[in-house]
Amino acid sequence: MRKDVNIFVEGEADARFFKQYIHHLFGEEVADERMVPLKGWNNLKTEASVLRMRSMSANGGINLVFIDADKDFQNRKGEIEKWKQTNGVEFELFLLPNNKDKGALEDLLENIINPNNQPIFGCWEDYEKELVRLDIPGRTPPPLTTPAKKTKIYGYLEALLGESKSQKEMIKEANRDYKNTQHWDLDAEYLGALRTFLKRNLY
Repeated sequence: MRKDVNIFVEGEADARFFKQYIHHLFGEEVADERMVPLKGWNNLKTEASVLRMRSMSANGGINLVFIDADKDFQNRKGEIEKWKQTNGVEFELFLLPNNKDKGALEDLLENIINPNNQPIFGCWEDYEKELVRLDIPGRTPPPLTTPAKKTKIYGYLEALLGESKSQKEMIKEANRDYKNTQHWDLDAEYLGALRTFLKRNLY
């Protein structure tokens, strides 16, 4: 696996996932200094990020950027590609969850759970449907707010892990074990596009 790489991700949750997934694919660790959590994709535009990308490119290395597509895949892709061209930086872009649909890291994670645990999300979907139907007297405006997808993933792990303090710590984004096959499937078909992208650029 090539070492001359910067991997830009949105946050610590993404960094945790990508470090473990890349190790799963290649059997090698990504050095901490090669993983760059941006704390929001707009920080890709900072002078520090631009200088880091240009330095890596000038030395024959590669920059990989993983950003959430959010609500509009085409709009987000166009926005980033336009900025890339305007600023003369080089990087390979992959929009989460699968480089073609709207969404984010949490959508990717939802699609790679161990299939045996699907009933947990079935219960969650029933819960969301009930929230929409509930009418709370005096509440303006209805309906109730559906919890964020981050909460759904948190709830999934909380249901599977124990109640001890150490097990509760494993629910947190920075501590999750994506190699735990009882919880996640890193060989899931859904990861095909990401797997191909990483093998093309890192191997």
